[in-house]
Amino acid sequence: MLLRVLHETLYDYSPGVDTAQHQLHLQPLSGVTGQTLLSHRLLISPPPDQQSCTQDVYGNAQAFFALHTAHDTLRVSADSLVQTSPHTAQLPPGATSPWETVRDHYRYRGMALTDEAAEFVFPSPYIPRLLQLQAYGRPSFAPGMAIGAALLDLMSRIHADFTYETASTNVNTPVLEALEQRKGVCQDFAHIMIGCLRGLGLPARYASGYLLTAPPPGQARLVGSDASHAWVQAFIPQMGTSDEAEGHWLDLDPTNNRRAGEDYVLLAVGRDFSDVSPMRGVLHGGANHQLRVQVTVAPPDDALWTRLDPPAVPPLDSAEGPC
Repeated sequence: MLLRVLHETLYDYSPGVDTAQHQLHLQPLSGVTGQTLLSHRLLISPPPDQQSCTQDVYGNAQAFFALHTAHDTLRVSADSLVQTSPHTAQLPPGATSPWETVRDHYRYRGMALTDEAAEFVFPSPYIPRLLQLQAYGRPSFAPGMAIGAALLDLMSRIHADFTYETASTNVNTPVLEALEQRKGVCQDFAHIMIGCLRGLGLPARYASGYLLTAPPPGQARLVGSDASHAWVQAFIPQMGTSDEAEGHWLDLDPTNNRRAGEDYVLLAVGRDFSDVSPMRGVLHGGANHQLRVQVTVAPPDDALWTRLDPPAVPPLDSAEGPC
């Protein structure tokens, strides 16, 4: 599937900002399973005084820019074209292994070699180790249950037990609060599932990206009507082989109770939201601000792209960067 993603962020500051430094995760990953980035354009207005692009420790594209002159607005637009492929319906090799085998594989052993998934067993800034998360997750992991089946069961339970409710939480809501109130948004659903898995000794990480949605019947797609999305990647090693470290990350979306498919665009992965925030920064000035975010996901030939206001072209006072 060919998908175009336009992610627009607009800040209005009052009073204005004197200087600012920002970090972005807005370029989709390429070369991961089922996804290839065909093009990407980053537009920043006003033009930054410094700008660079690098790769973070998890392989995500990470952009930095600095503004050394006063400004009262900031506009950042990321325009990407991504080719996605259908994901196999089969669970990966190793999914039939008892979940305890995977847990034991990731238990700490002094001087033992570890693989890339090992660090995702440990707590992280947004997902502390909590007995309440472990207790919630445990019913899905009966003794001897296959790891793949247990993961799917936990995903389904979270979807059934929790209510998706916008504005019920924010990016700083503790995971325990979301667990106790049994409602939240996709970030909360992902954090809760990851916390359950890590509490049981299983590696899991946070996936940030986008999901193609369908408009109501009889209505056209609307520009800016989509949103960023979040889901879970759980690691399944190829147990009993010499390639255990060459296992697979299984994409699981507890918000929608499904595995990710070709209608998903993967932006970045990390321990939790703090590693993959689309945009963050340090400002001097700008005590008050208003934030507007618009996300549009659609095939590139969809008619909505002709209705963009303003059109997705560089304004005269903007700078274009690689990521």
